Amino acid sequence: MSMSDNWINVCEPNDLVDNSGVCALVNDVQVAIFKICQGDKLSLYAVSNWDPIGKANVMYRGLVGSVSNEPFVASPLYKQRFKLISGECVDDESVKIAVYPARIVDQQVQLQLVN
Repeated sequence: MSMSDNWINVCEPNDLVDNSGVCALVNDVQVAIFKICQGDKLSLYAVSNWDPIGKANVMYRGLVGSVSNEPFVASPLYKQRFKLISGECVDDESVKIAVYPARIVDQQVQLQLVN
């Protein structure tokens, strides 16, 4: 893992699973990274791995889907859906998870952990 301009190299794109999540420990923060493929389009999302309702680090194991063309991950514990773009809970507007910018540069998946 290396850092460049506040972006942290986490892994290579082939370490990710299409339409599923993986967990990475980045600067002592558990992050769930999702690689969503729709035809030729590839999108990366990174959110906190902590499920604030189930009180466990399990978000990377959640199922991905979409509501009104907005991608979400459903917690594997109590099935609350969290938007991958904003972190907002679809099922309970009072709950939100952290989201992190993610990208692929020079065959490296990079994250930016913002405080």
